[in-house]
Order: sequence, then C-alpha cells, then structure tokens
Amino acid sequence: MLSGRWTYRGYHNVAKLVGGDQQAAFALIFGEGVFELHQSDDGRVEGGLGMESGYALRITGSFGTAESGLGFVLNGEGLDGTATAGWRYDYRGVVGHMWRDAVGQVPSLVGTVVRVKAHGPDAPAGYTASFIAVRHADNQPPRTARRLSSLMR
Repeated sequence: MLSGRWTYRGYHNVAKLVGGDQQAAFALIFGEGVFELHQSDDGRVEGGLGMESGYALRITGSFGTAESGLGFVLNGEGLDGTATAGWRYDYRGVVGHMWRDAVGQVPSLVGTVVRVKAHGPDAPAGYTASFIAVRHADNQPPRTARRLSSLMR
C-alpha cells in the first residue's frame, strides 16, 4: 500500500486564512521532498525522505499494525556524516480515502509530523506540522533502500 514514490509536503499548522496571498500560502510549507518507501508483506516500511537542499532521512516504520491501527507510523533518522546527522522526526498518518466515482484522484497520505530531536536554536524538539504526500503518477519502484544501505555502512 505504501510502496512507491510520494511527493511530500509538510505544512506549518497556522489557522489564519491566507486570503489569496500567494506568499503567505507559500510560507506555510514546512518542508518538501520525496518519500521513497517499500512496505513488506508483514507491514514493515523502509525507505527514505529526500528533501530540498540535499537533506535526507532514513525512514523505518510500520503500516496497519497494532501500534498504527489502520494507518502508519514512520520514523525519520538523519544520516551519519551528513547535515541531517542526529535529526529525528516521527510521522503518523493514514492513507487518504479513494472516492468510488472520483475523476483524476491521486492516492494520498495525510498525517502529522513531530521533530523529536532539536537540531539548532531555530529547530526545537517538539515542533509539529501536518503533511500530505501524493503518489507519483509513474509510481516507479523505490530506489531508496539500495541507496541508503550504501550510505549507512
């Protein structure tokens, strides 16, 4: 269900309406990148999140287990020897509903993310945001598992 490539966007949880102000709308984006995930038959999930500016996280977690219910639980860990070393983000979410007679609907993941470990004075632990991820149309098999395994040795 989660295997594939997904465009990820995190959003600051700000209730104020942007009223057509494109700059205000753009400022709501907390981060974006591409999830490349592989889900095994037992519900384990592995992969990565590649973000702008060359940042990357190794992703592990589960889908549809006692802990995650009908959704998923993912953990993002920074890669040793990179700018993300020591980072940790946790993600919880669900697969977006697929409407029966929808036109042009794209599979989605929706949820929340929390920064578990601080990484600098402007990035405190405990910060939360919402996210949406949409499946790539070509849905190529994830290549992250082999790329990350070489980085983590």
